[in-house]
Amino acid sequence: MSDLLSRTALRVRGYHLDGYGHVNNARYLEFMEDGRWAFFDQQPQLMAGLHQVGRAFVVVNLNIDYRNAAVLGDDLAVLTGITRVGERSGICHHRIIRRRDSATVVSADLTFVLLDMKANQAATIDGEVRDALGALTVGREAFDN
Repeated sequence: MSDLLSRTALRVRGYHLDGYGHVNNARYLEFMEDGRWAFFDQQPQLMAGLHQVGRAFVVVNLNIDYRNAAVLGDDLAVLTGITRVGERSGICHHRIIRRRDSATVVSADLTFVLLDMKANQAATIDGEVRDALGALTVGREAFDN
């Protein structure tokens, strides 16, 4: 696994489940958010730099593929990384893996923009911020065990 990815471990608990005994679809959003926080915790200088120039990381779209059910007691790994940085947006990819059999439970592409907090609109991703995000970018193959 690439050192540019974050890896967050969690265990499925009863409060994560729906009436069918599977992890509720909305819980995966929380699992992925934990993954993003872990990712950015590994890049404190990036977050400080964004705030210093009045930018905020904002989610604008999320596409999720639910592939396998996770159930009570499953140990999961949430892999998170940036796979694309464009001029106005980027893609953060998530893959949630069930550890007992390495099955992909969920994969998702999250589109983000950098919000200019003063103007309250998406800002161009350029300069040092683009360089920093670009240095963190990995290919999809980095998510394969």
